[in-house]
Amino acid sequence: MLRIAVIGAGRIGHVHAKTIASHPDATLELVCDPVGDAAEKLAALYGARAAKQTDDIFTDPNIDAVIIGSPTPLHIPHLLAAAKAGKAVLCEKPIALDMADVTAVESELDAITTPVMFGFNRRFDPSFAAIHKAVGDGKVGRLEQLTIISRDPAAPPIEYIKVSGGIFRDMTIHDFDMARFFLGDITEVFAAGQVLDPAIGAAGDFDAAVVTLKAASGAVATIINNRHCASGYDQRLEAAGDEGALFADNIRPTTVRFSSATQTDAQDPYLDFFLERYADAYRLELSAFIEAVENGTKPPTGIDDAIKALRLAEAATDSARSGKPVTLA
Repeated sequence: MLRIAVIGAGRIGHVHAKTIASHPDATLELVCDPVGDAAEKLAALYGARAAKQTDDIFTDPNIDAVIIGSPTPLHIPHLLAAAKAGKAVLCEKPIALDMADVTAVESELDAITTPVMFGFNRRFDPSFAAIHKAVGDGKVGRLEQLTIISRDPAAPPIEYIKVSGGIFRDMTIHDFDMARFFLGDITEVFAAGQVLDPAIGAAGDFDAAVVTLKAASGAVATIINNRHCASGYDQRLEAAGDEGALFADNIRPTTVRFSSATQTDAQDPYLDFFLERYADAYRLELSAFIEAVENGTKPPTGIDDAIKALRLAEAATDSARSGKPVTLA
């Protein structure tokens, strides 16, 4: 039984706390958050302890692992402190807002010996994972094109957008990791950013984008993002090769369809947001983390994956602002 603490009692902290509490091989020991009574309220839901200071986690011998859901600028400090305390780490993306922050502690990151996994949960989505396996098994032949569509129902508050690091670090980072998961090393990034909401533009960000990634293999990935979508949380993936194609469509609450004199094949709307759409992915991600910690194996996503995804996010930001492709070394 892995005894886990969660840092951060915000939205993602609630996701992880619920996932831990329902997992047969984990127990939620402690929730830490310095703001108000957020930690106490979340901890009370699952019979866990609460704390305001992260040192209470790092010095606690009853905690085996830490899930980091704190604000992004604290990811590296919390990751390093947990690792130095001998705690296994599952850290949310991105690793940082700027590659300079990663470079500054590169030697410390390289010295970590405890298991560290990053929360690229979409790799564990059953549909996406099934396509990845089928591609690996050669079902579509040589993979030539990958298309990833990710649109949110609505944009987050402007105050969040201002500190998020921008759409490519905050939202597209999942898709960059997914592209690498399928295609391997990326050699060129071209991004077209869109400002559809003037308020988001005034905050210095894009609220939609189309990104093209060229892989060393010759394959190309197209990523389509939008911070708003009238039909709901739009999450699709297509992998096309020279012998066939695989498709993952949106998920709905049921498979029921309704037809009448005024409409045909009407269905329920898409699952509302990532909490519902990726519930299975979070559960399977936690299972993979627990397995790696208990068996002493390498976690399926690590610091190197997080760094490479951030590099792609920075390259996309530069490309969208300059209008030119960015070549990666």
